[in-house]
Amino acid sequence: MSNDRNEPSASAGRAAQDVRVVLGRLRRRVRSVSDADDLTLSQASVLARISKDGPAATSALASVEGVRHQSMAATVAALDRLGLVERRPDPTDGRRRLVALTDDGRARAEGDRQARQEWLAGALQEQCSEAERQTVIDAMAVLERLIQP
Repeated sequence: MSNDRNEPSASAGRAAQDVRVVLGRLRRRVRSVSDADDLTLSQASVLARISKDGPAATSALASVEGVRHQSMAATVAALDRLGLVERRPDPTDGRRRLVALTDDGRARAEGDRQARQEWLAGALQEQCSEAERQTVIDAMAVLERLIQP
């Protein structure tokens, strides 16, 4: 720990840089094994989020993705043009519309998720020892803790 609470220690700075760089590279590598080449990162992320969490309002998607409402509206419009999402009335509030996956969107999200999962599991199996895989599991628990509010 650093003596000055306002300034991170050297190890915290190094860890932050390493995590950011490695996760960026890993994300690009994992993305390259799926069929998501015709989608932007934000489009692929929204497709995956709706697949995981279910239909959502554009404003809620913007909030969880950390972007402005206008940016999310453009992302959703692009996914709609591709036939991957549709807007439906909110069953609890008829004034709102929810963004939901179409059958094509659901198949696309599941196929992409399965391809990425298979590649990463295979790479971890082939290139890492059991102890290293356990270290990855432990590190992910630490990173998960960091992102919790």
